[in-house]
Amino acid sequence: MKYIDLNVVQKRMNTRLFINQLVKNLFLLSTLFGLVILVILLSRVYVDSIGWLNFEFLMNKLSTRPERAGIQGAIVGTLWLMVIVGPVTMFLGVGTAIYLEEYAKKGKLHSFIQTNITNLAGVPSIVFGLLGLTVFVRLFGLGSIVLAGGLTMSLLVLPIVVVASQEAIRSVPQFLREASYGMGATKWQTIKNVILPAAIPGILTGVILALSRAIGETAPLVVIGIPALLIPIPSGIFDRFTVMPMQIYYWTIDSVLVDEYANLAAATILVLLIVLFVMNSIAIVIRNKFQNRF
Repeated sequence: MKYIDLNVVQKRMNTRLFINQLVKNLFLLSTLFGLVILVILLSRVYVDSIGWLNFEFLMNKLSTRPERAGIQGAIVGTLWLMVIVGPVTMFLGVGTAIYLEEYAKKGKLHSFIQTNITNLAGVPSIVFGLLGLTVFVRLFGLGSIVLAGGLTMSLLVLPIVVVASQEAIRSVPQFLREASYGMGATKWQTIKNVILPAAIPGILTGVILALSRAIGETAPLVVIGIPALLIPIPSGIFDRFTVMPMQIYYWTIDSVLVDEYANLAAATILVLLIVLFVMNSIAIVIRNKFQNRF
């Protein structure tokens, strides 16, 4: 019978407890560091926007005079952009995920497609801007309109929706599929009535992330030549437009010459955050509604 040294056991336990507490504190410090930086940024933006964020700022058009400048056109342009990005990414992304998970045969071609979709999620956004400039602006001759910008941003965020939708579809229990087939349902009926309703919460999570990225991107729009100053307010997908991130970008650059532009940029950042928060809140409510149902 082996003799167990209680002192050694106690030392090992104390070492493990110390390491556990150390790792816990490191994770806590990491979280607090991120929160502190976020609070500092938001407070700085809020302070700089005081006195500038008002109803006139929201309703006025763009102007070269800071005291008369507004972002009505940028807000409308951002909403029009989301009108294109939302449906395109949802239909194409979910459709691609359904094909890869339910119809495509597993093999080299499937692995090749899956690998490239995963890699596309890490491609710099400016590359998608160059693609949009080449295909939509020049090849199709669309120019710098809402449709060209929306399609370009859709390509940017499409891999996010595809990957999230695939994971959501995979998470549906296999016995639900087998039960549907056992009742005589076809493959499409099973997908439509069983798989998609159960996977909607995960799919909507991917769509939320995709729209959140699309609404804050600037580089692709800069590449395809989206302007920022003194353009008419867009009334459709074939009009020229600007968006809030573009306006923030140009006002930040111009703040070197005119200090007031920094205040305008800060006020626009707050509006963009509010729009993003409202959009995400609506999507989360819809997701939770389907999650409770299925």
